[in-house]
Amino acid sequence: MSVAKVIEISSSSPSGIEDAVTQGLKRAARSVKNIKGAWLNEINVVTNDDGEVSEWRVNMRVSFVLE
Repeated sequence: MSVAKVIEISSSSPSGIEDAVTQGLKRAARSVKNIKGAWLNEINVVTNDDGEVSEWRVNMRVSFVLE
């Protein structure tokens, strides 16, 4: 039998959504073991005064199996 837990994290990147997700998962993996998946809850952007995207932000749920 296995039991999974879900946590919610936020991360950001000036490079894009994929990089924000990757960096968030890498950081979570430093303190959480057995990560099995993630799903995005929300995607936001920060813009400069000209309306150009300066930063991508994601909120995601990360699931991992408890030992």
